[in-house]
Amino acid sequence: MAAAETQLYAKVSNKHKGRGTTSLLDPLLGMGFPAHTALKALAATGRKTAEEACDWLRCHRNDPSLDDPIPQEYALFLCPTGSLLEKLQEFWRESKRQCTKNRAHEVFPHITLCDFFTCEDHKVECLYEALKRAGDRILGSFPSVVPLVLHSSVSYLGFFVNDSPADVIRELALTFATEASVLADCTVKPCTKQLHLTLAHKFYPHHQRTLEELARAIHPGHSCQWTAALYSRDMRFVHYQTLRALFQYKPQNVDELTLSPGDYIFVDPTQQEEASEGWVIGISQRTGCQGFLPENYTEPASESDTWVKHRTYTFSLAMDLMSRKDGEASSRQNGEPHPSQTSRDISSIQALQATIARRSVLVVRHGERVDQIFGKSWLQQCSTPDGKYYRPDLNFPYSLPRRRNGIKDFENDPPLSSCGIFQSRMAGEALLDSGIRVTSVFTSPALRCVQTARHILEELKLEKRIKIRVEPGIFEWTKWESGKTTPALMTPDELKEANFNVSTEYRPAFPLASLLPAESYDEYVERCAVSVGRIISACPRDAGVILIVSHSSALDSCTRPLLGLPPRDSGDFAQLVRKVPSLGMCFCEENREEGKWELVSPPVKTLTHGSNSAFNWRNWLPGS
Repeated sequence: MAAAETQLYAKVSNKHKGRGTTSLLDPLLGMGFPAHTALKALAATGRKTAEEACDWLRCHRNDPSLDDPIPQEYALFLCPTGSLLEKLQEFWRESKRQCTKNRAHEVFPHITLCDFFTCEDHKVECLYEALKRAGDRILGSFPSVVPLVLHSSVSYLGFFVNDSPADVIRELALTFATEASVLADCTVKPCTKQLHLTLAHKFYPHHQRTLEELARAIHPGHSCQWTAALYSRDMRFVHYQTLRALFQYKPQNVDELTLSPGDYIFVDPTQQEEASEGWVIGISQRTGCQGFLPENYTEPASESDTWVKHRTYTFSLAMDLMSRKDGEASSRQNGEPHPSQTSRDISSIQALQATIARRSVLVVRHGERVDQIFGKSWLQQCSTPDGKYYRPDLNFPYSLPRRRNGIKDFENDPPLSSCGIFQSRMAGEALLDSGIRVTSVFTSPALRCVQTARHILEELKLEKRIKIRVEPGIFEWTKWESGKTTPALMTPDELKEANFNVSTEYRPAFPLASLLPAESYDEYVERCAVSVGRIISACPRDAGVILIVSHSSALDSCTRPLLGLPPRDSGDFAQLVRKVPSLGMCFCEENREEGKWELVSPPVKTLTHGSNSAFNWRNWLPGS
């Protein structure tokens, strides 16, 4: 160990021993890690355990910035808990769904106490002590109820904190800033102006009324325990875009990044000139390495998803709790270790219940359609001169349902091929084997989608128990449909006459007559977002899978509103969805505990298939 590192280690160890705490450095130094990188790892993981810091160091062994003296940035927030937090999370979710994402969705509900500031890695423990001292000083005067007053303008919606409770909270921020300055030699700026809890920021003006209506459902009197929470972030990536990896990716070249599901990637939008279309250059938070990665393996993430939670101080008339992130480490009462097994047991039970009662949405593309195989002239190939249907190839369906205008109505509303029917049944059989419980089914009005839903339900043994609800709002982007008018689609009554078990009582978000020909991309994604919202609201909140059978485009346009994500760029959207195979699936689960929907692995495997050339037995005749 170098002399400078020895002095640094001795200085930090003496501070730890002076407060009677156990140094987390010892096991890391014993493994041979240098003191400055060990301290950096502890700061980057919230100083929870030596094991987590060790894992961080191993992941960052090829990080070119590992030895750079770059400290973390820290901030102190006052965060709500309990039923008030649940109401706020519901507002977060509904405001995303109804009004798209705004700046407030980048961070969790909070009142800022101190803006971000830097602190050297070996002084982080001093911040914890500053938080405890500030909390202890304010504990007796902290208000039992923090009054919140709704304030709205054309670009801001939130709660203001006024009167004496605001003065007490400002005193907490000022005390922490003073203690941090003395103990950790940090320059901390406390928030002394109007205290506020932001609900929406930089939203579209025409969404203001909707946001206000949603906000009025939040009653500030909901029970709440307020917690002062210390977070940190990597100051280098403050203005970067954050992506979350959805799939595993193994590099094909030395300049590419390895991706694992859940990895966070920092992307500088101004430095993408070298990236090919569909690729970006990013830096992995998990490894610190930079490289190229396929953008369609990721999704946008919120800014605060990459923040590290360090310590909290919870205010209550009956409890003074100093805890580590998620209750994983021992909580502290009056600065001493104190077990909280009951709290952990309750949290575990609640998490288990949330998992068991989780509601899900499965979006499925329809099976193979006849024109996909036989081209635009497929109808001429199977029509007799008098307009009747016959089967010229085994991949044509055995028969067609009767339509009011005869066979010509199928031209722009084609049925499934025989292989498409087989694919649908295979998917239904696999879903049955997976054990999922489908409780409701919604489909696009396109015949191929209704057929796919019926065959899936038949394999699930639910064809008589669940009625198919036809929702024109999830029909294909009409710009991609041929002709200057929307296709002639079968009504629910016509489908019922053709022996499809469809609901004639369901009132769709978008009636068939409301579909616009050649609609814009914005009109299309807005239509899908509204329709998905109606679908979710039409279903009970108990556990079960909502099955949506639609088009390849729906795998994106019907899931992003649930995930609280803005629409993709139309060019990226077109490139992504054209690669979706027949019976391609996306699966979203509702995480009620965190108040959000998440994209997870579908319950069944992908159905891969290929095409073959047309076969003519006459080619085998002699002389041919």
